[in-house]
Amino acid sequence: MLKRLMLMVWLLLVANLSLAQVRELPDFADLAEKQGVAVVNISTTQTVRGQRFGQQFPFDENDPAFEFFRRFAPKMFPPGHPAVPREFESKSLGSGFIISPDGYILTNAHVVDGADEVLVKLTDKREFKAKVIGTDKRTDVALIRIKATGLPTVRMGDPAKLRVGEWVVAIGSPFGFESTVTAGIVSAKGRSLPQENFVPFIQTDVAINPGNSGGPLFNMNGEVVGINSQIYSRTGGFMGLSFAIPIDVALEVQSQLRSSGKVSRGRIGVMIQEVTKELADSFGLSKPQGALVAAVEKAGPADKAGLEAGDVILRFNDKPVAQSSDLPRLVGNTKPGSKATLQVWRAGASKDLSLTVGEMSEESAAGRGNRGGRGSKPAEPAPANRLGLVLAEPSAEQRRQLGIRHGLIVEEVREGSRGDLRQGDIILALIQRGAQTEIRSVEQLNSLLAKYDKTSNITLLVRRGEMQTFVTIKGGE
Repeated sequence: MLKRLMLMVWLLLVANLSLAQVRELPDFADLAEKQGVAVVNISTTQTVRGQRFGQQFPFDENDPAFEFFRRFAPKMFPPGHPAVPREFESKSLGSGFIISPDGYILTNAHVVDGADEVLVKLTDKREFKAKVIGTDKRTDVALIRIKATGLPTVRMGDPAKLRVGEWVVAIGSPFGFESTVTAGIVSAKGRSLPQENFVPFIQTDVAINPGNSGGPLFNMNGEVVGINSQIYSRTGGFMGLSFAIPIDVALEVQSQLRSSGKVSRGRIGVMIQEVTKELADSFGLSKPQGALVAAVEKAGPADKAGLEAGDVILRFNDKPVAQSSDLPRLVGNTKPGSKATLQVWRAGASKDLSLTVGEMSEESAAGRGNRGGRGSKPAEPAPANRLGLVLAEPSAEQRRQLGIRHGLIVEEVREGSRGDLRQGDIILALIQRGAQTEIRSVEQLNSLLAKYDKTSNITLLVRRGEMQTFVTIKGGE
């Protein structure tokens, strides 16, 4: 009898513990019901024009049909053939959310970029043609508007109060499935992504897929803390890593877009790179910190202030530069024409410099990663060549600023790479039997490297800051 009583008590304790654990799990139902009405579906139409198949196809490069048409369409359909379309419509889907009752909507720039028509569908099934007020490719934020009043709106939260491990919820239209709710946790904050210098991304494990782009990321109070923008994927689908633009960054951008239709950013005219432990030791820093100046634009704001290649920028307007990715955000958020103070590390000592911040030109941002919309490619890591280097061809503006006519910028040095090449170096030439071959494209360099076996030494002419040096990469098995 006693054993039976003890067993019953034990079962009750286990049942109560299980119920308590169930109660601790978050309930997203109220949040989805209350906030989902302010989330919209965005569809766009773009007319794509091309001369003929073989130059432009209505297929993504990852589509198996792309390679078939690239190879055989010119033979099957010669120029002038009636079956060869000279233009076709490209349609895509994304998400957005209403921020004012009079129809202003936030979404991603890549969702509406190049669209001839933007259609917004509300949860009550009403549809409106939207006007693009402005886009900012550097942060991937766009502001659009529909002609409507009395619309439901979202509430804004504070991304600074987000904690890693906190539950968050996304609402959007993945693959066109409207009002889809997915949940997860904050995986990291202030995440820097390659070539995304102006956004300290919120990293989550919320399921984000094509069509979620531009949709809101909510905290458990039902407040928007971010805009879902990118996924990290090797397949094109969700793999557990997604990135959102902090809402405070987006709101600052939309404020400028609403007032002037564009975003004005500061610039100081430097090329920077990360300070590694080895570089910190070389420059006499106590720890890796700051942004190492690899090159200074001639006659630019930094040059006029006396900044030199080899300086390490430690603070900008009294704000610390913990890593190189901090500097573009701090400078970009500074009003052009305003005065700024830099604390730099030079020759083993700190030094203060004053400069007048210039204005960044409105050129397109390069190298966008994969977005969860418009069927774009995944934001998988950029491919490295056989030397373990991720290289990029400089734009005309970069060549002008750097004072070079050719070369490749080393954007990343992957683990396992041999030789003394660093991020920010510029590969100018390959040395072959005493002769210099100027390097003008990634394809050209990779073709030249293919002629070397694994045991051969490879010598490159490299520009580092204002200096040129020969770097030999030793061969090995």
